[in-house]
Amino acid sequence: MNFIRYKAVVLVCCLLLIGCASTATKNQNGPSDPLEPMNRAVFNFNEMVDNNVLEPAARGYKWVMPDPLELMVGNFFSNLNDVVVLSNSILQLNYESALASGARIFVNTTFGLFGLIDIASDISAASDVNLNKRNEDFGQTLGRYGIASGPYIVLPFLGPSSVRDTFGIAVDSFFMDPVTQGVTGVFMKNVSYLNSVSLRFPVATARTLHTRAQWLDTEKTLEEAALDKYEFMRDAYFQRRISLINNTDTPETK
Repeated sequence: MNFIRYKAVVLVCCLLLIGCASTATKNQNGPSDPLEPMNRAVFNFNEMVDNNVLEPAARGYKWVMPDPLELMVGNFFSNLNDVVVLSNSILQLNYESALASGARIFVNTTFGLFGLIDIASDISAASDVNLNKRNEDFGQTLGRYGIASGPYIVLPFLGPSSVRDTFGIAVDSFFMDPVTQGVTGVFMKNVSYLNSVSLRFPVATARTLHTRAQWLDTEKTLEEAALDKYEFMRDAYFQRRISLINNTDTPETK
């Protein structure tokens, strides 16, 4: 994960957005998948990588990690993600979400041992103060301002996306996400130990393994429920994104 990669992704996504602007419609009611042959090839590649690398690694992670420690790891990464949520809440002028996310970062970082303990959610459970986890990203920010999703795209290693959301991933990763280039690379250039690949790469790898491990319990259900796993994931992705953009999703749980 470096400057060149993200600059290239941003440039490609900008070109795609420009190219699709004249033909893309606001497909909020159903998926647009003109790139299906290519997407299915990438999907099959991702499935191969997942079956042979990510899933075994995630199962190993689950096996060696005690449940309390796994919960703390999840809380830590959730706290880092709140930086992305806060930034996009401000861009969306969603001040309620921004205040809640800012409060979560402050409370969990200072009193929750750098986010290892989710005290903010405990406060929400014990009072009328709503500091529950929000879910905002730059793709949602673009959607809130009326930018159509554009065609469905399956990204290598990253999975389901769209033209708009691919651009959103690049912006979040380059400017906002503390784990990738984000805050450590753009706003803290002089803090070399935080901006080093030797620190960010292991942290990003650990987050990937933790995230994949959370899907192990639901994977069998997905395999049994879907006649066509590709179509199932595509349709579910669009429905989920519409829900998030319209803020009709239910609060997240860890």
